[in-house]
Amino acid sequence: MRHGDKINNLGRTASHRNALLTNLACQLFEHKKIVTTLAKAKALRPFVEPLITKSKENSTHQRRQVFSHLQDKSAVKELFDVISPKIAGRPGGYTRIIKLGKRVGDNAELAMIELVDYNEIYGKGIGEKEATGARKTRRAGRSKKTAEAKPAPEAQLPEVRPEELPEVRPEELPVPASDIAEAEKAIAPGEKPEQPDSDVKS
Repeated sequence: MRHGDKINNLGRTASHRNALLTNLACQLFEHKKIVTTLAKAKALRPFVEPLITKSKENSTHQRRQVFSHLQDKSAVKELFDVISPKIAGRPGGYTRIIKLGKRVGDNAELAMIELVDYNEIYGKGIGEKEATGARKTRRAGRSKKTAEAKPAPEAQLPEVRPEELPEVRPEELPVPASDIAEAEKAIAPGEKPEQPDSDVKS
């Protein structure tokens, strides 16, 4: 019985499975993304992520620890010299699995596993910005007191330059009602204001 056995053996012996995961990990470090079956991708993720975490400390001891799993000098060099500086600011979750549908030949589910920081569409260089230091994460959110105490930023009106204002002619300006009233008072009581000639006869 296999109660509580959560390891996917992939239908292989231990030595065969380790060789498979080692080869997949080396190819992932070299090409930054690989296409394989969904079961192999899910089995590769817990194999690869601890190795990437070890690469954050560039010491001889950590290089030997990683080499004992990979057995490939070029893959170890790529991991420590190229990948490690790029993922320095990420506290975990270095890989992403994207399902690709089913394979035509045997109907097996395919998936692409990739390094998150090397995807320009999704990541957009997040790891590079945070490479200066590890990002501090907290599970608890900010307290309400700090959120309320922080004043809201004042809305700033944009500066308007005189040369940007549109030109307005005096005849286009509306005549205020007070000026009209003063003009009517200035007309003599017996005089009628001049009215423009109209073509329409009453």
